[in-house]
Amino acid sequence: MTTIDMPALILLAFAGLGIISSNATVTIAMLVLLLLRITNLQQAFPWLEKHGITIGIIILTIGVMTPLASGKISLQTIIQSFFHWKSILAIIIGVLVSYLGGRGVLLMGNQPTVVAGLLIGTVLGVALFRGVPVGPLIAAGILSLIIGKQ
Repeated sequence: MTTIDMPALILLAFAGLGIISSNATVTIAMLVLLLLRITNLQQAFPWLEKHGITIGIIILTIGVMTPLASGKISLQTIIQSFFHWKSILAIIIGVLVSYLGGRGVLLMGNQPTVVAGLLIGTVLGVALFRGVPVGPLIAAGILSLIIGKQ
């Protein structure tokens, strides 16, 4: 009797959701994970679980900092950001979101029962609302404030 590979079906369903919503990020991520699963490269999963978020944050940080590195954002622009109310608000919000992300990482490590819900919510947010997949960390940080745990 053949058993159904439920994780593969779930990945395929999320990939389909990515295709339907025209979200290449979700589609590619799900298909890569599905490919790893069906080609018996599952030994990569523990490594990806351990280092994937860090690698993703590094790549995201590189993307965000590229305008600075390329010279599109000058030192003068950075200095001026401390004198305009919108830029000051952006700095404050950036600090808050970073703080929430840090709390989120702790919560996800200490409360694994919430991870599935956070991941489903993030994938749905990315696929249906054109969000970006940084949601689990921030969502976990907000959740940690609500439930009072890290």
